[in-house]
Amino acid sequence: MQGGDRFIDGYLLYLLARASSIASAEFHQEIRRCGYTVAHWRVLAALKGIDGVTVGDLADICLANQPAISKTIEKLVGMGLVERSSDDTDRRRVRVCLTRDGDAAVDLLIAAAREHQARLVDAMGHDETTALVRALTRVIERSVAG
Repeated sequence: MQGGDRFIDGYLLYLLARASSIASAEFHQEIRRCGYTVAHWRVLAALKGIDGVTVGDLADICLANQPAISKTIEKLVGMGLVERSSDDTDRRRVRVCLTRDGDAAVDLLIAAAREHQARLVDAMGHDETTALVRALTRVIERSVAG
């Protein structure tokens, strides 16, 4: 565009989406090399460290719609990585949790994610990364509270 900067070059939402896309692409290739999809990774990572969650809450955590998460869960159940059970407080609700195999699989993926993140931090710098994490956390907390 002649005569000035493009709007999107300074538009925060575009920059966040673009940076996320670029930073994620390399790691997503690693996930696929390990035999998983990005959807598998998101569900497995979301379940790590918790004692199960409802399908609806898992959809929220994974930034996906419930039907898509349900299909992913079905595939992961078939792979023996997650299991479903009735919620103790409401039998109509289904809870999802990692199996022992799922826990082991996600540990390997998390190790790869940490390595990938370390390369990103090295490229950005520790102070800039810390500032970015704080800023993004504030944006998320503000949107949740409001």
